[in-house]
Amino acid sequence: MAIDKGRLVGLIGFWAFIVGLAIAVIAGLAFPGNAIVTLVLVILGIVIGFLNITPKETQALLLAAIALIVVGNAFAPLKFLGIDTYIAGILAYITVLVAPAAVIAAIKTLWAIGKPGN
Repeated sequence: MAIDKGRLVGLIGFWAFIVGLAIAVIAGLAFPGNAIVTLVLVILGIVIGFLNITPKETQALLLAAIALIVVGNAFAPLKFLGIDTYIAGILAYITVLVAPAAVIAAIKTLWAIGKPGN
């Protein structure tokens, strides 16, 4: 049972997202602000941006990325039990994962808009 190339690329992008999300949550709780985790998430975000984001998904991805940036500090008032620190760490890492994919999707969109013949 062979998997076609397009499906394989989609699966790689999907698993890069799942792994990146899991790393973001775990590292956000255990290792906030870690440079190695940040680098791994940026690399996974690049993989996601190139392999997993279709033109149909671009608008939703960009909106989600903006939402993550906007609500990044919204949980700061939750000072009890240090919950604000954990949530901020998780959201920061998720933003690090999504930002490269969003940049790639935005550039792809601008390229498609500016391409002659459109």
